[in-house]
Amino acid sequence: MFSETRYAMNGDLRVAYRASREGERDIVFVPNWFTCCEHLPELPSLQGWVEAMTSLGRLIFFDQPGTGVSDPVTSGALPTLEQWADSITAVLDDLGSRDAVLLASAGAVATGALFAATHPSRTTALVVLEGYAYPASPRTGEEVRAAMVAMWGTGEFKHVMNPDMPWNEEIRAAWARQERLAASPGTVALMQPLVSFLDMRAVLPTVRVPTLVLHHSDDPLIPPTLGKYVADHIPGAKYVGLPGRNVQHFVEPWRPSFQEFAEFLTGHQADVADDRVLGTLLFTDIVDSTRRAAEMGDRDWHALLDAHDAVVRSQLARFRGREVNTSGDGFLAMFDGPQRAIRCAMAIRGAVQSLGIEVRAGLHTGECEVRGDDIGGIGVHIGARVSALAAPNEVLVSSTLRDLVIGSGLEFEERGSHELKGVPGEWRLFAVV
Repeated sequence: MFSETRYAMNGDLRVAYRASREGERDIVFVPNWFTCCEHLPELPSLQGWVEAMTSLGRLIFFDQPGTGVSDPVTSGALPTLEQWADSITAVLDDLGSRDAVLLASAGAVATGALFAATHPSRTTALVVLEGYAYPASPRTGEEVRAAMVAMWGTGEFKHVMNPDMPWNEEIRAAWARQERLAASPGTVALMQPLVSFLDMRAVLPTVRVPTLVLHHSDDPLIPPTLGKYVADHIPGAKYVGLPGRNVQHFVEPWRPSFQEFAEFLTGHQADVADDRVLGTLLFTDIVDSTRRAAEMGDRDWHALLDAHDAVVRSQLARFRGREVNTSGDGFLAMFDGPQRAIRCAMAIRGAVQSLGIEVRAGLHTGECEVRGDDIGGIGVHIGARVSALAAPNEVLVSSTLRDLVIGSGLEFEERGSHELKGVPGEWRLFAVV
């Protein structure tokens, strides 16, 4: 039923995936970093659900880099949310798929929401299964992490997660093998805090695709209030509470969840235009440009500006940024990945120093209105205000952006809370070290 495992390229990393035969639509199962696509589609516990799902379309499983049969993450660095979302793009591109339904399992809502908000035209719908957008209490999260690591590779934690599913020695052994093929206990210990403590609250309102949130009403590990929060903060999202205690929706009893999923898909097939998307915005400008221009004279100043512009455009191309506009000594660029935007700003800061100039840079991730080649909206205003507060040679980011690059290796220093002119509330700002 499923293809042999294939590989798609996410940057320099190979992402392993398997797909069933083509169907009416593509359905991507967004994993939570603890899967092995070589084995998962063939697990006996999943066969009823897999057969039902493939009646609706082509079902696609993949492993995030560092897990399963995908490439290990390079240089021992932790994977990032941006990298996780890029894996979806890589798999869809390799399959030649224009768009897909995203089925985000527990622990993968951040990945699914970020992709859906950033690439709405490639997201037919987002379906959240037992989702959460912010961490549960630290004590609860630590207890679950400790239990998960202690039981990993035995299959027993699967029964803790899914107390309503049938259970015997054969089922336990099959899940134990899946766990061992997916990740080692040490990898689980390293990754579980990152998966558990991502905070996506600021991203949810920017998701503009049809969204269904399914949650079991008696789940003791992921309380329904967390799933309701996701639904309440995604515009137009539908929340359905289901009887049961399981975390996962693909094991018995899976039929009530599948029925809601099938009804949702067959009733909502409208295309979503890319007129409102989530983007990371970068503003840069040259420090003391007016004074420098007066000192240098028009001809030399314009020559310096041309060199500056060439440097900036070179770095935008390197980090997949799109130049939106430039005015005098400043640039506005848009990125589909928050980490790439920050690293681009740092690269520009370093590169222009060889020209004898300094820049300041401000970044924010938010919803943007796409108006042809231009962009607008509150996200642009926030980014501009953040940039205006940056010191010479400083890369300043909003707290929203800082929260999205947890695990990237980037370090920040807090710059306090600020009122941004024309923007409600106070905003915490951080400088990239």
